[in-house]
Amino acid sequence: MKKRVLVVAAHPMLENSRVNRALLDAAALCTGVQVRDIYAQYPEQMIDVQQEQALVDEHDVLVFQHPLYWYSCPALLKSWFDTVLSYGWAYGESTSKLTGKAWVQAVSTGGSEGVYQRNGYNRFSLAELLRPFEQTARLCNMRYLQPFLTQAADTLSDAALHEQASSYAAWLDNLVAGDWPPDVDSLQAEEAQYLAPANGVEAS
Repeated sequence: MKKRVLVVAAHPMLENSRVNRALLDAAALCTGVQVRDIYAQYPEQMIDVQQEQALVDEHDVLVFQHPLYWYSCPALLKSWFDTVLSYGWAYGESTSKLTGKAWVQAVSTGGSEGVYQRNGYNRFSLAELLRPFEQTARLCNMRYLQPFLTQAADTLSDAALHEQASSYAAWLDNLVAGDWPPDVDSLQAEEAQYLAPANGVEAS
């Protein structure tokens, strides 16, 4: 059975983002995928919680596409999590609203894979830095899947970016088809790492 995929995209300066614009353009062409640019939707950053919850209800997979900002996500996406994933609706003893849905991120970083390692410039792997999102998904009884990573985004050539956008579209098509990436469980890992390459494309 085909899955319904919602891409919640968050980039405060999308018009200046060569990489995220290319990825979103590719996503928009995928059948069974709904793309929602929340910075365009909410220019005053006042989120319509009921509308967003209704959209979540309608979809099986939530893809959060965003650049890595200070080892986390842009502010409006954090506000989306804070308001949309409310107690009694997304989590709590009396709700199972999100149980079984999938949470997966499409994250871009300016730095290369090598700077996100224990001995690298940023001291931690991306799997470790994204652990707060993993725990949020678990609190909501969602499946937290291995992300789609676009690294060294600042130096990708046009050809490499075209290939990455095509890979993103194929990855989204697989989500629709129910061919999901591996679940992530870093609870027992001293140093969490994703399988490499996470999306069929080597980081560069």
